[in-house]
Amino acid sequence: MTNALPLNEAQNCVLQHCVPLGTENIDLLQSLGRVLAQEVRSNRDHPPCDISAMDGYALRAADLGVVPAQLAIVADIKAGDLPTLTVQAGQCVRIMTGAPIPQGADTVIRVEDTQAIGADKVQIDVSAQAGKDIRRRAENLRTHDVVLTAGTEITPGVLGILAMVKAAEVHVQRRPRVAILSSGDELEGLHDAFDANKIPDANGYALMAQVQALGMQPVLLGIARDDPAELRAKLQQGLQYDVLLVSGGTSVGVHDFVRPTLEQLGVQMHFWRVQMRPGHPAAFGTTAGSKIFCLPGNPVASMVSFEQIVAPALRNMMGHARLYRRTVRARLTQPLSHRPGNLEFMRVTLSRDVNGYLATPTGSQSSGVLLSMARADALLVVPNESKGLAAGDTATVQLLDGSVFQEHSVFSLVL
Repeated sequence: MTNALPLNEAQNCVLQHCVPLGTENIDLLQSLGRVLAQEVRSNRDHPPCDISAMDGYALRAADLGVVPAQLAIVADIKAGDLPTLTVQAGQCVRIMTGAPIPQGADTVIRVEDTQAIGADKVQIDVSAQAGKDIRRRAENLRTHDVVLTAGTEITPGVLGILAMVKAAEVHVQRRPRVAILSSGDELEGLHDAFDANKIPDANGYALMAQVQALGMQPVLLGIARDDPAELRAKLQQGLQYDVLLVSGGTSVGVHDFVRPTLEQLGVQMHFWRVQMRPGHPAAFGTTAGSKIFCLPGNPVASMVSFEQIVAPALRNMMGHARLYRRTVRARLTQPLSHRPGNLEFMRVTLSRDVNGYLATPTGSQSSGVLLSMARADALLVVPNESKGLAAGDTATVQLLDGSVFQEHSVFSLVL
């Protein structure tokens, strides 16, 4: 218990205890970001018949043996129509995108490849094979086919499919209820009177935002002062939630009461230290109904600990298959020193040149400098055995939430 765990062992320990919480039915309108708990089958063929993929003319490909060819227009068909006619030799119909293909027709010629000749005749300037620009019946969905499997995250595209199969109510994995508690006499609450000798409670709100970014709305329990009775009451309140995040108070000083109070409340602690920087004093424990993460008081250490240990656990509890931030490789623009012994996460910004990503430190890497996290696109991973990295060295970087976007269109980048 007193020895620090390697990060991968700490993560594995957490995931063994932070398992999916069960399922619930929710309205489709509230389902974005949730995880399906059962497979979804199609209730229809989509499209329900062969339809046109273009605005143009539906006709028989056999009539285009010699082009240009002039054909008689015998009808107009728009999306939603149910045509009953049959296209004969030398005939065509004017057709809109999404409209049903009439009997007899086997190809569509787009408007741009034609010339109007009066109101009831058109000249076709190109030849085509049967099937051109026709979307076949059930090419998107087929009745009774499984279209979404359990474990699928509901993205905008998935939500569109759910609407297509008329799933007004969706069976999903339950999201954990998360509470956040800050601790320490030195802290000043957001709405407290200004006191230049106090430290604003940024940790609680940064953690709140990290939880919100994962699709949950946590409850802020405020600040517990360094008083055993007050701390006990706050911790008891927090243990009513699926997950409790406690920021600060996990050191071993005589005024750090979190550890003994948790033990008095029956929390089984699984580790108290992790071999990483920042975030070494991160801890994890459980009760029968709650998971407790004790995070460092330094703001960067708190946020990095959340990214490495808490975020994968919360995503696992929500039923996600992908638990960890995406990583890429990047070249350092300047050297980084490192003391061997702990896996280290350096805050960096990312840019690009013709050879790929470039990583530049955000400034001071002190675990107390929150600006280093506020400016970061990613966390650069320095292995525990490393003695430092030189400019130009390539390293793994873990992308943070905002870096899924970039300022340039991919089509305008010079690669």
